[in-house]
Amino acid sequence: MRMKFNRSSQLLLVSAASLLVASLLTACSQLTQTLTVDFVFVASSKAAGPNNYGEIDVFEVNSESGRMRQIPASPFPSGGRYPSAEAVSSDNGSLFVANEDDNTIVQFVIGNDGKLYPYNTVNTPGVFPLAIAANGANLFVVDTYQPLPTCSTAAPCSGSIAVIPLTAATKTLPVAIGSPATNSSNNANYWPLTLAGSPSDVIVPTAVNVLASGTYVYVTAYDSSVTPNRGYVFGFAVGSGGVLTPLNSGVPHDMGVGGKGLGIRPSAIASDPTSTYVYVTDSTNGIVVNYSVASGVLTKISDTPAGNAPSAIVVDPSFPFAYVANSTDGTVTAYSISSGVLTSLGAYSAGVQPVAIGIDPSTNHFLYTANFLSNNVSSFELNQTAGTLLDGQYSPYASNAAPTAIAAIPHAGTGSGIQP
Repeated sequence: MRMKFNRSSQLLLVSAASLLVASLLTACSQLTQTLTVDFVFVASSKAAGPNNYGEIDVFEVNSESGRMRQIPASPFPSGGRYPSAEAVSSDNGSLFVANEDDNTIVQFVIGNDGKLYPYNTVNTPGVFPLAIAANGANLFVVDTYQPLPTCSTAAPCSGSIAVIPLTAATKTLPVAIGSPATNSSNNANYWPLTLAGSPSDVIVPTAVNVLASGTYVYVTAYDSSVTPNRGYVFGFAVGSGGVLTPLNSGVPHDMGVGGKGLGIRPSAIASDPTSTYVYVTDSTNGIVVNYSVASGVLTKISDTPAGNAPSAIVVDPSFPFAYVANSTDGTVTAYSISSGVLTSLGAYSAGVQPVAIGIDPSTNHFLYTANFLSNNVSSFELNQTAGTLLDGQYSPYASNAAPTAIAAIPHAGTGSGIQP
């Protein structure tokens, strides 16, 4: 016997089916959010859109498999041309993006769903920002050139570091960007990276790192005016309001020219969570230089081999491991750490020319690289006991063209989630 439905019954049946589908979609959405462990922000430098802005891809990361998937609204305009660096505020509520060709830092408020909302834009004190770092009190900005009228790409000069104080978020407002700290020695809002004995030499900065303690900040650089190039690490004590005091009367740590006489070009810098050790990669010699830190002073412990042209380094905040992206090899080298010394655990294939690297801040279980020439992001699962890596599920993941920087926050780890 075939059951028949009148029109009212059919409408009720359709409504019930619609409700069932809606409830299933809601459940799936909630499950997806529950399984999201991090949001990862990847800056891509290729111009896009009517304003020729770079873009920020936002990925959500599955806590079980590590699989990365762009959120529905991704990508977002970077707010400027050629985004070169990213940093996240300590409350995970703001993303700072340095746009090199516009000399700007754009602050985005991060929504609870990972979406980005432009909130504030400030000019950098110098020219062509290339590296930034943030902690609870300050945003540290390294510019390629000082803001001098004689500085240009045709007539380069040494770089500089500036400090922009940050005010903590409130229940209704995100982290606030203040006015750059003043250097009383030159009555300007930046500290030049110059050599007292060779003031006309062009010092090219490459990276910045602030210790977890917040007491010292370091800038890696090399002297491009000499052959072979000579590497340096400029150290500063961080005072009230972000005011910097150069260590050792302004004389930087001299890395020399390297054991092979090829010159040194430090390319990246990182420190451990105890603020006891600092690591500097040398792209010319393919090594990581291991340092101990005492009262801000760096003392070399040893060199550890890396791959060809190491470009980025990250230290695991919870486990004794470090990871280096090797741009020419397209690999990531894993290291164990013992008394500050790195020991290689092996190399793992990434994309073509990895230039940025990061660890998932929620569980320290996943690692990511931004691969500049293959226009994608590689994902790895990190063995928290052995420090070794496994390829992430479905890795690599497509990004916009020429990714340059990577940053991440824990899911549900944003500050107020304010959406202006």
